[in-house]
Amino acid sequence: MGKKNIFGKKGGRNSSGKKISGFNIKGGISAQEILLQMQSAGLQASQAGKAAQIIEEIYKSRKDTKIFLTFTTNLVTSGLREVFAKICKERKVDAIITAIGSVEEDVMKSFSSFSLASFEEDDIKLHKAGRNRVGNIIIENESYVKLEKLLQPFFAKEHEKQKRMGRMLGPHEIIHDLGAEIKDENSFVYWAAKNNIPVFCPAVCDGAFGLQLYFYKQSKKDFGIDASADLLPLGRIVLDAKKTAGIILGGGVAKHHAIGANLLREGFDYAIYVSTGTPYDGSLSGARTSEAVSWGKIKEGAKAVHVEADASIIFPLLATKILK
Repeated sequence: MGKKNIFGKKGGRNSSGKKISGFNIKGGISAQEILLQMQSAGLQASQAGKAAQIIEEIYKSRKDTKIFLTFTTNLVTSGLREVFAKICKERKVDAIITAIGSVEEDVMKSFSSFSLASFEEDDIKLHKAGRNRVGNIIIENESYVKLEKLLQPFFAKEHEKQKRMGRMLGPHEIIHDLGAEIKDENSFVYWAAKNNIPVFCPAVCDGAFGLQLYFYKQSKKDFGIDASADLLPLGRIVLDAKKTAGIILGGGVAKHHAIGANLLREGFDYAIYVSTGTPYDGSLSGARTSEAVSWGKIKEGAKAVHVEADASIIFPLLATKILK
């Protein structure tokens, strides 16, 4: 067999024709320059570079595009909390969808610190010492004690508001009121409340927040939170938009609440997924953008990309495109 037959024709059907280029790293290089060089570096660097390009396109059409930011609790546990706060401060998104753990840990960080440990701690020893591990981050039991002291009187105030209004409040209303009580400019809940950016939370009864809600309801059984009250304002944002964009970090219920809501308008126009989940177990968390196209949650002609990466590493870089 000749060489010609072994290697066949030039090019492949999915080839962009772009040449792979090495990084030109130098002292003082900016995040913007790194993202630009990533576009032609190959592997996940090019996926991140493509995400940066899509973000740039989203913000060029900002007036016509409603932007959803979704993230999982562990990202607020990490140092990304302050990035989310800056994004809310500068009104760079129109809605946030997240787990209630993100809200409670954002609030906890306003009065206590989390500490860095390792992924290989003695967890029995930590448990006996009242120290809780999230990866390589430690949250002290004392932080939850302080959270209880804040939430119990807060629920009492929301209970009185419920009585005045004659209805249960929705998660986005409860979270707005909680954010209005926080006096910490590093808090995304604070800035979301200040700038009237709704924080939707479909699983509001989870986590320490849900546990405190359970304790409050022991003696105040008529108090509650109407999870369905988030649906109408969320639907209005989706249906009133000329275009929608989803910046989706991690998976879980927050991810699906965003892409599921966009079924109402035949899908997102732009979608950026950043996660390490696998698609091969059929989980929503690991599902790629192409799977969402099959459901009509992302448009067939959408600008979309999946970046296979830890969001705590890659999102600070991508955020420089959002905040520039």
